[in-house]
Formats: sequence, structure tokens, C-alpha cells
Amino acid sequence: MLTILWLALRSPRIILAVFISLLVGLSITAAIGLALVGALNLISVAFAVLFIGLGVDFGIQFSVRYRAERHEVDDLRQSLLNTAKYVGAPLTLAAAATAAGFLSFLPTDYKGLSELGLLAGLGMIVAFLTSITLIPALLVMLRPAGEPTEMGYKALAPVDRFMERRRIPIIVGTAIVVAAGLPLLYWLQFDFNPINLRSTTVESVATFLELRSDPAIGASSIYVLAPNQETAVSEAQKLARLPEVSSVRTVETFIPQDQQPKLAAIRQLATVLDPVLRPDPNKKPPTDADNVAALKAVADGLQQSAAGTQTGKGAVAARRLAENLAALVQGDEALRGRAHDAMIPPLDTALEELRSYLQAQPVTLETLPGEIARQWVTQDGRFRIEILPKGDPNDNETLRRFASAVQTVDPNAVGGPISILESGRTVIRAFFAAGIWALASIALLLWIVLRRFGDVLLTLIPLLMAGIVTMELMVLLGMKLNFANIIALPLLLGIGVAFKIYYIMAWRAGQTDLLQSSLTRAVLFSALTTATAFGKPLAVEPSGHVEHGQADGACAGHDHGGGSPVPTSADGAAARERALVRRI
Repeated sequence: MLTILWLALRSPRIILAVFISLLVGLSITAAIGLALVGALNLISVAFAVLFIGLGVDFGIQFSVRYRAERHEVDDLRQSLLNTAKYVGAPLTLAAAATAAGFLSFLPTDYKGLSELGLLAGLGMIVAFLTSITLIPALLVMLRPAGEPTEMGYKALAPVDRFMERRRIPIIVGTAIVVAAGLPLLYWLQFDFNPINLRSTTVESVATFLELRSDPAIGASSIYVLAPNQETAVSEAQKLARLPEVSSVRTVETFIPQDQQPKLAAIRQLATVLDPVLRPDPNKKPPTDADNVAALKAVADGLQQSAAGTQTGKGAVAARRLAENLAALVQGDEALRGRAHDAMIPPLDTALEELRSYLQAQPVTLETLPGEIARQWVTQDGRFRIEILPKGDPNDNETLRRFASAVQTVDPNAVGGPISILESGRTVIRAFFAAGIWALASIALLLWIVLRRFGDVLLTLIPLLMAGIVTMELMVLLGMKLNFANIIALPLLLGIGVAFKIYYIMAWRAGQTDLLQSSLTRAVLFSALTTATAFGKPLAVEPSGHVEHGQADGACAGHDHGGGSPVPTSADGAAARERALVRRI
């Protein structure tokens, strides 16, 4: 920003005046905004970028015109008076139109956009007031030197003459190019999934996407609450028949089918394994000598089995194990005791689990563990149904079809896919409403001031064409609209109208050869500062801490908010394990 100001103003004292005005205006806007809204949100905090990018425009317009007047009249105070007479009306109209465009966001249902419109609209008024009051006062105090050179671009005189002679072909050609790109808008898409705004290189986001890619995990599930068990069974059957649904879970998913044959098989197995798994309590534990003899016998057996020309992995492992057992045999009793403590207790635990499996009992709703039952049945007897999508859960179109299909069966269904789909619709409606209100308010203000229908069209048509070309370029560049960048479309009305107003007002005042004038210099560098303020975040990688907290919150919300209570497959269990390890 400071570099661009130097190129535009070429005076440290003028730049200091503009910069002080910018900081003062930002502080005032922040104070007023916090007093009105209480706290900033993820959208309204962008007012700071808007203020820096747009608020400096008024300072540049005033300062560049002051330099042009100072070149004509080498008197500071007279130059300031002449500047005020020249830029007073255009700056006032531009500030009012820009503020009106932003304040048009207020009636929308999107709270973030509404508060952003309030803060940005007030910010434009504050920036205008500081530019026409504080900057002149600072210039009087700082007393910058005179201006020996003109502020315009005389080198653009041939371009001015060419555009005047060829104005009709230029206008027609521009209209044809814009119109030819209109079919591209058919392919403009809105990415309604907020997780796609996060950097996939952050570990927590990568883990969440990996978890969500397995439908069995339930990270993209939809939920329905049935009033009773019979309704839950009926609803689950209807939902299971949908082609967009891979499976449906209820509390009865945890009750095995054909329990009696399975229990009979387990009891039969228990009669064979129980004597082996339950050692004779009357048998004395082995002595150290017994352990040494057993270890030596196993080591000798392994050496014999691995002897000869065998070179496979099994032979290598057998020889390595035999060597380790031989080391235990050669060691003292304390070494064998440490080996016992390291290996036998985990083995006892595993054997105890196996013995408990052989004592399986019939499973009913009443015997389900409480931590599972509470996730699927409420205290007042309502039953939860979980619906899982078929296809890639990371694909937006899959989630869209899945959510729409489930809502056709039960409009009261809830869950992540439905939430982001409905919030996407709300946001789109809000931005369309904001765009319409902004366009209408700006058109009304221009009509009140300009009083000429043709002049209003000259201001608005290039503005609308800029918006259309922006969306066409998004398609060509492979970009999608999302919750973050869609904000640029209504903002374009508030931002872009100012430059048009400057040229229209100068033209109405009788000025010609506009490209050669100091106005073009002011507009050029104002556009550069605006582009810099908005383009700079593209180079900023989101911090790992913020991303980690956001995505981990999403994963944790799923875990506690009704995801799959237990792994239903080995893949699901492995995915949960990987996620746990990564998050630790």
C-alpha cells in the first residue's frame, strides 16, 4: 500500500497525511462498529480489509487532485481550496453510493453479511469525512513542497484520440465479447461445503477428509428422530430403499440376527476351549527351573525347524526367536522375571477377553450397554435413525443428491449434508438480495444527484458488465463460488461505482481527454490499492492452530453428536485409530 501511495503521490509528507487519515478512520470505524454489533464474526471482520482497500481511495483522489492544483497554483491554501471545489461533489456522491451499496446488505438473512454491510457502509462515510477534513489539515501542518511536473499522462493522448474516433466499434466490440461469454455462466458453480475453504495440507483437515471418505464412519450422515420404535422401523425401511442411501442404522442394528444358532455354536465351542483357557487352580505355578527347561526345549525345536537351507521369512524369524529364547536361558532369574512381566500379563488379558466372549448371552434392547442405548433412544422413548450416503461423501454433488432424497421422505431430517445445503441456499438468497438492494439504492441515488437517465446508465452498465465478466473469468479459471468469495459480487457494486462516478462527474463538468488527466492517475492507483488489499490474503496460508481447532471441532462434534457409536467394520476401526494417532 505504501509503495503504491509513493508511486501515486511522490511526497513523503502527503503520504504521511493519507496514512494517518487511514489509521484514524479505521480506528473510528472499529470503535463505532464494535459499539453497534458487540463482536465481529468471520465475515464482518473483513471490514478492516474493505476500509484499507477502499478508504484510501478518497485520500488518493483528494491528494492527486491537490498535486495537480499545486502545479497550477504554487500556493498551499489556494490549492487546497481549488481541490475542494473540484473533488467535493464527486467524492461526496462516490462515498454516498459506496455506503449505500454496503448498507443494502442490512436486510439480508445472512448475519455475517448484514453486519459487514453495516460496518463497511459506516466505514466509507468515516473515510470520506477524514479525507476531506483531516488530510487538508495535515497538509497545512506538514507543508509539502510544490509540484514542478504535471500529474496527468500526456503519453496517453494518442489513446484518447483513438478512443474518441473509434468509440462506437469499441463499445460494440466490448458488448460482443461480454455477450459471447454469457454461456459460460451456465457452468458457474457454488461450492456449498465450508470444509473446502480449509487448507487440505493441515493435518486435522486431512484427517477429517480421510475419515469422511469412508461412508461407514458416518461423518456425512443424516439423522431422523422417530416418535416410537414401530415408526423408526418403518422409516428406516423407506429410507433404505433410496438409491442415494448406502445403509440405515437404528438401535436395532446392534441386536444380532439369528441369535439362537449363533449362541448354540458359541456354547459348543466353549465346551472345547474352556478347559484349555482355564488352567487347573490346584496346579502349582512353574518354578524358574521349569521355565528354563521349557524355554530351552522351544529354542531347540525352533533351531531344528529352521535348520537346513530354508531362507524364507519364517525361517529367519524362527532363528531370531530361538536366539532370544537361548539368551533368556543363559541369563539370570531376574532377566526371566522381567520377560515374564512384559509378556504374560497382556496374554492373560487377551485370554480373559476370549473367555468372556465364550459366555455370550442373548442381546435385547434392554441389555444393550447404556452408553449405546442413550445415543439411539431418548428418555421419552424416541428413536434415532442414522442414514449414510452412497458414493463419495467428499463429493458435493453426492451430498446434494443424498440430502434432497432423504428430505423427500422426511422433511424434518437433520445432519451435516442438510445443514450445509440449506445454509448454502440461504447465503445465495442473501447475496442475491444484497445485490438487488445495492443496485437499486445506487441507481436511486445516482438519479437524485445526476438527474439524467443516460448518465445513470453510463454509470451502471459498466458496473454490471464488470460483474458479468468477473463471473465469466471464474469459469475460465476453474474457480467456484463459495461462502468466502461470493462476497465479492455484491461488493463489486459498492466498490466499482466510485470510479465510474469520478469519470461521469468530470465529463459532466466539461472535461475532455480524460485519460491524460490527473483523474486517471488517481483512479489507476486507487484501483491498485484496492486490488492489493483484497489480493494480499491469497498469499497467506491459514495457520495450523486455527485450522486444527476448526477441523478437530468438527470431528469432535461428530463423535459426540451422534456418529457411529462403535466401529462397524475393520476399515472403520482402522480409520478411527489413524485419526486418533494423528490428533494426538
